[in-house]
Amino acid sequence: MPLLHHFDQGQGRPLVILHGLFGTLDNWQSLARRWATEAGLRVISVDLRNHGRSFHSPEHTYALMAQDVLELFDHLQLGPDTTLMGHSMGGKVAMRLALDHPERLARLIVVDIAPRFSDMEHQDDIVAGLHAVDLRAITNRQEADAALAQHVGNLGTRQFLLKNLYRKEDNAFAWRINLDVLAAQLPAVGEETTGKAPFMKPTLFIRGGKSDYITTEDKLHGIPTLFPHSQVATVVDAGHWVHAEKPEEVFGLVKSFVQQ
Repeated sequence: MPLLHHFDQGQGRPLVILHGLFGTLDNWQSLARRWATEAGLRVISVDLRNHGRSFHSPEHTYALMAQDVLELFDHLQLGPDTTLMGHSMGGKVAMRLALDHPERLARLIVVDIAPRFSDMEHQDDIVAGLHAVDLRAITNRQEADAALAQHVGNLGTRQFLLKNLYRKEDNAFAWRINLDVLAAQLPAVGEETTGKAPFMKPTLFIRGGKSDYITTEDKLHGIPTLFPHSQVATVVDAGHWVHAEKPEEVFGLVKSFVQQ
């Protein structure tokens, strides 16, 4: 497979960032720039397979996505002082890599996702909305938004999704995401993360106070079983997109944790 598309900035200890489902590395660029300039880190933002400007593939599993990231580590010659951070689906990729290759990381950050199985039925409206956008008929983003709004009521969610819309060289609209594959592989995106042995290095889970992706049960049992040296930090008044809703809090939490 080709190398994952990525953006590399800054100098210092490496911090690798993995976005969530239907996202791109652009979702993290404001914070990535700050960690590079204000925290003195080398920050590598990544587009996972079937997302952003990375390659499309009919296969979309956590084992393969973790292997993609590992190949990027090798290409960039990242050492064992690297911190890997992932949000949601990207968090499960990060957990998979940490559990399979603990020697490659110094620490792990997981943003608003737990290792347990995640029910993906709540994504059905999003998939229906994306499919409702007739790429051959629309002439502007407003028309795409109107079609999407029939299934996705939240404006912020629609704006996030529409970042995937772009014009090709012939001026026709297209999705950067591999929509058909992602829709077909949604059950795999929700699968439980397991490991033969726990990840014994420092781990930070960041959860949104208004999100249910990390529950009390996860904090007491699911997370410590696989990540015994972990802490869970709750960002009050934030939902699942913690980094977009409360960037100052997330900036500070990550900076403090990486610089320990």
